Amino acid sequence: MAMQFLQPFMLWSLLLMPMMVVGYLWLLKRRRKQVVAFSAVSWILQNMDMPSPWRRHVPPALLALALALLLLASARPMARVTLPADYMTLIMAMDVSRSMLAEDVEPSRIKAAQKAAKEFLQDLPANVRVGVVSFAGNAQVVQHVTTQKEELVAAIDRFQLQRGTATGSGLLLSLATLRPEANIDLEAALYNPNPYGYGDASSNGLSGGTAGGARSLDTKPAAKQRTPEPPGSYKGGAIVLLSDGRRTTGPDPLLAAKMAADLGVRVYTVGFGTPNGFIPGYEGYSFFTQVDEEALKGVAKITEADYFKAGSADDLKKVYQHLSTQFTLEKRDTEITALLAGAALLLVALALVFSALWFRMGPQTSKNLSLTD
Repeated sequence: MAMQFLQPFMLWSLLLMPMMVVGYLWLLKRRRKQVVAFSAVSWILQNMDMPSPWRRHVPPALLALALALLLLASARPMARVTLPADYMTLIMAMDVSRSMLAEDVEPSRIKAAQKAAKEFLQDLPANVRVGVVSFAGNAQVVQHVTTQKEELVAAIDRFQLQRGTATGSGLLLSLATLRPEANIDLEAALYNPNPYGYGDASSNGLSGGTAGGARSLDTKPAAKQRTPEPPGSYKGGAIVLLSDGRRTTGPDPLLAAKMAADLGVRVYTVGFGTPNGFIPGYEGYSFFTQVDEEALKGVAKITEADYFKAGSADDLKKVYQHLSTQFTLEKRDTEITALLAGAALLLVALALVFSALWFRMGPQTSKNLSLTD
């Protein structure tokens, strides 16, 4: 477990430990000389129930270790530990294009995806809020953010397959649902005729401007442009996007991913299906469908999330199980000063207990001493 320190200069205080060990050994040597010099002390020691020789070194060793922990704690160490995740809102963006009718995944892609999604919801902690967005030719919020799993399951069962695959639209709508305080201008983001002008205040949907930088007299002045947040820094939620095909309409999902990265939101992507996806006789014609893995990998990479490939219902179930753990527990840098201080106090208590148990005079010694008096 790698450690970092908020006050690393305090680590110099650990140099006191070797000095203390040398001092302890010197005191032991000096004590032996004094015992030999006084015969009365030798007689008392002979009549005492003395513990094993090694026991007398245990309490000092515990105290020395406690001091070392306290000195280390003074440097305010940080360690990467696994703690309950802060994710409280999760948006599930699911592809409902007609390619989901393919039966390369039994009983079909859409049926398997619905079943896995509902099982995923049941595995999530009760305090996680979930919203559902579906996308095909366009995107829509099927279920607003809620903790009611019955409503979420009913929303997933209401999926209606449509033509087209607007992956970017689904991602943008999910982002606006997750971060409403960002005031994303969906109209500008979804229908901007010049989407490759990303980064310009008039074309990224974050400032309320119009395409091309022009603004009519009836248009409200552009809002102050947001300062981009570090990718993956938003801890209030995440997006899980599942798709089985290539984008056929709507904005580029990679540009939508850049907008999500600027808001610090992670987008976990799932490519669902096999290379043999085939839909026979749908609306008078048949076609093959393949997952656009490059685009999905790019979205995950830009937002510092992960991409998962699921070629079967079992694979998709495993992906959702992994994501459930991801949203329940996470590794993060945490200050462990209090933990080290607590451990030091425990060692001090043990040293006192051992001293009381091992270094008291036995009853025979007490009797002899009383007779002498």
